[in-house]
Amino acid sequence: MTDLAWIDAALASARPRAVAALLRYFRDMDMAEEAYQEACLRALAKWPEQGPPRDPPAWLILVGRNSGIDRLRRSSRETGLPSDDQLSDLDDAEGALADRLDEGQYRDDILRLLFVCCHPDLPATSAIALALRIVSGLTVAQIARAFLVGEKAMEQRITRAKARIADSGVPFETPGAIERAERLGAVAAMVYLIFNEGYSASGAEAGAREPLCREAIRLGRLLVRLFPAEPEITGLVALMLLQHARSAARLDGDGQVVLLENQDRNHWDAAAIAEGLALLDKAMRHRRPGPYQVQAAIAALHARAKTADETDWAQIEKLYATLERIQPSPVITLNRAVALAKLSGPEAALDLIAPLGERLDGYFYFHGARGAFLDQLGRTQEAREAFGRAIGLAGSAAEAAYIRQQLDRLSTAPM
Repeated sequence: MTDLAWIDAALASARPRAVAALLRYFRDMDMAEEAYQEACLRALAKWPEQGPPRDPPAWLILVGRNSGIDRLRRSSRETGLPSDDQLSDLDDAEGALADRLDEGQYRDDILRLLFVCCHPDLPATSAIALALRIVSGLTVAQIARAFLVGEKAMEQRITRAKARIADSGVPFETPGAIERAERLGAVAAMVYLIFNEGYSASGAEAGAREPLCREAIRLGRLLVRLFPAEPEITGLVALMLLQHARSAARLDGDGQVVLLENQDRNHWDAAAIAEGLALLDKAMRHRRPGPYQVQAAIAALHARAKTADETDWAQIEKLYATLERIQPSPVITLNRAVALAKLSGPEAALDLIAPLGERLDGYFYFHGARGAFLDQLGRTQEAREAFGRAIGLAGSAAEAAYIRQQLDRLSTAPM
């Protein structure tokens, strides 16, 4: 790995903790981000010669805090530093339970920041987008892709959310037990989006973005400790573990996509699967099913199948139908169509997704799946057109390369 590559990976992994701590200190999102960026610039200057510090997040927090204080002093030499309610390193007045979340039993700045971003004064979608930008450092383009909206619209949403927090005087503290429970759904959705952004990376980005998966799982475990009686949170962690267990088999040696049915299951993480299955069983004992539990149950069926041929597609199709009822979404219907194709053939799958064309016209996987169904039916020209649309929407080089393989194969097929 080159100097810049390992530094980039280290900075991406350290960002959530560093930015969260700087926000606690400065109580201003823009200033926390600027302080973190200054710390990153100094890391790029010093780390190649000195090597990485033993604790990169702590190094970035210290350097960022010092640079932020210097900036405050330079900006107003006749004015003293802000009072403690604006610039503070004092302990927060939060419950003992929230203070003892991780094995190290230290105050978790990241969890605090998640709850701040998911404040009830903000619409849920804006809160999640803001947390993805502030906590994980995702670009506006990446967040827009996760929400299936345009970049300009997403940028405006994030800007308005930051302004609303600044104007409303939202306290930068972890809220009490009642408020935490009210914000839990938005926080859980945000954690899963962080996970998906790391999990969907491929090619050269896969290694650098993988820390997002581990960070999302860590945050999920913290939520389980804080809300042990919430089966959906337990189900969310089970889902992430079961999906992440397949990471080592999802790409080949060249970074190309390997479809689930072709993956070498010997490379799946057995320990993560066992933990995920145990958590799912624990969640289901509450008899309060929700979207994360249903998705985890689908992932569990894949995990329990020793070979692709042993996959219980009938049960998977039923679970997707259940998911459609409790959380209607065109993407869920598309996933159900994949299972339906295994059971009833590609014609049935095409009929199911036909009404989704307008809503998912800008979605890579819709055109990729449609191309695959048409290919199976021998409708070569239509399959080429669908794959051609898909390649223009690919979010990574690996996705584009996979579609290119299909197009190259079809180019030799008769019309």
